[in-house]
Amino acid sequence: MSGMSGDQKRPVHLPVLLREVIEQLDLTPGLVVVDGTVGAGGHSQHILQRIGAEGTLIGLDRDAMMLNFAGEKLELEKLSAGQCHLRQASYAELPAVLEELELESIDRILLDLGLSSDQLGDDERGFGFESTGELDLRFDIRTGVPAWKLLETLSESELCEILEIYGEERFSQRIASELVKQRKTAPIRTAAELIKAVQQAIPSKALASARKNPATRVFQALRIAANQELKQLEIMLESVLPQVLKPGGRAAIISFHSLEDRLVKQAFKNQAIWKNLTPKPIIATQAEQRVNPRCRTAKLRVAMKT
Repeated sequence: MSGMSGDQKRPVHLPVLLREVIEQLDLTPGLVVVDGTVGAGGHSQHILQRIGAEGTLIGLDRDAMMLNFAGEKLELEKLSAGQCHLRQASYAELPAVLEELELESIDRILLDLGLSSDQLGDDERGFGFESTGELDLRFDIRTGVPAWKLLETLSESELCEILEIYGEERFSQRIASELVKQRKTAPIRTAAELIKAVQQAIPSKALASARKNPATRVFQALRIAANQELKQLEIMLESVLPQVLKPGGRAAIISFHSLEDRLVKQAFKNQAIWKNLTPKPIIATQAEQRVNPRCRTAKLRVAMKT
């Protein structure tokens, strides 16, 4: 089992829709299963228990910190090293990982597209509103451009487009204008500076009536842009999944906002490839929502390859 060295904090993230995911994946001993967003290993731990010693689990994550957490949790399962492979990679890079492992196809795949509580609590990359580190927002700091650099280099119209499309932010024009104005005197480098700029940009009436942090959608948009999240998902849905999943194999995808859910819903409508097993998405029970408020917006869609 290959883990990554990194922060030794304890993971706090709770796997979302765990019971429903395990049920929908319909796991049996000996299957080859991919957890394309392994996170802290919460779902994978239960997958491993069900596929047994003859099964193979491949856990991917772009985030070295999360992969380290997963390695520790899955080691605790006392499972033989041969059946669990962890790799720092995007799920869109799955074909290359399968080639390396000399596997042609897989039986099941899970993608949990949400941000984990551990990433939100990581002070160094600026994911959380309270974070004091640089506003980086990348899962894998080895690739791409940090969010603060996007704020410094993109034109007002490009920033506006990112906020509008990826954040579905109604004040995108005003915020983009404020961000560009601000960088002439004091470039934005931290979460607090970004929140302040957003608060200055939006009307005071909207600010007073906001039920969550007014910069929520701005953070989401910048994170999606910095990680090219929708592009990764499109590659996965359009080319990777149909290529690697065996006929009769299942794909389970949890999304947390309408942009991702729309892409998944659209892909699973293609009857030439998929039998949609969830005409309506599965959502968290009231009980789970009480214990884990982050799962309130989670939607699980499942399809079988025809």
